[in-house]
Amino acid sequence: MTQLPTLKQLRYLVALAEHHHFGRAAEACFVTQSTLSAGIQELETLLGTVLVDRGKRTIIFTPVGEAVLHRARKLLSDAEELVEEAAAGRQPMSGRLRMGVIPTVGPFLLPRILPALRETYPSLKLYLTEDRTERLVEQLKDGTLDILLLALPYDAGDVESAVLGEDRFYFACPANHPLAQQNLIPAEALKDESLLLLEEGHCLRDHALAACQLESARNAQGFRATSLHTLVQMVDNGLGVTLLPKLALDGKLLDGTRLVARPMDDAEAKREIGLIWRRGTARRAEFQLLADFLKAQMAALST
Repeated sequence: MTQLPTLKQLRYLVALAEHHHFGRAAEACFVTQSTLSAGIQELETLLGTVLVDRGKRTIIFTPVGEAVLHRARKLLSDAEELVEEAAAGRQPMSGRLRMGVIPTVGPFLLPRILPALRETYPSLKLYLTEDRTERLVEQLKDGTLDILLLALPYDAGDVESAVLGEDRFYFACPANHPLAQQNLIPAEALKDESLLLLEEGHCLRDHALAACQLESARNAQGFRATSLHTLVQMVDNGLGVTLLPKLALDGKLLDGTRLVARPMDDAEAKREIGLIWRRGTARRAEFQLLADFLKAQMAALST
């Protein structure tokens, strides 16, 4: 019978990749540095190849080591999912759930729905990671995260998704701007404006441009906004106008500014908020239960 690596050996390898230091990786695994180092050496002996080049100052994974690391993450994720599936079978929505959220959704939605989630499912241990969509999707694929709370549409590959609700775009400008006097803003009116949006790489930028049928947004004297709060401050300082999701407005994003927000005169000027998870996951029923709960919470917030 072929001798197989142990989960402990694989966990040591993944920890080393995450911390890039034998001592810190050992601390993360609650073992001594010599124990972790010996475990990785045993893994290399078992596989008959070097996985890690050990320099004086750097730790570099060999090409084979990178391939093994990728599979190790997947195997550990599957093992954890096996345990969590058994726990969910005993009690749905319990145990650990690693959720990724994007910064244009998480800070504005989660504080309003997490109290109800904790009250309804007190055994659920929710761990949150905030990052851009692209990086979150990579973590979902390699098993680092279990589920993502995103703005849709987004091409995440072979995943399942559940739409929780829609999030309309509003035009935001200083109170003395000519368009501030209109109740509804047509998309055509934005073509001659200095429209400021988040920098390239944020899905909110793409969603806003697509929803309002615009090809591009103008840069303001070289400034680049990396968050909605920075974007609002730029507009509040007279650098231009912007498009903001209602979710952020309901989260008091404009408090303390001189800006006003007006709805767009287009029913399609919106994005969708949804959950995505790996297709074929054993926790599909649990994730669908979570989606139904969050959908009901978002509907209650909009009434």
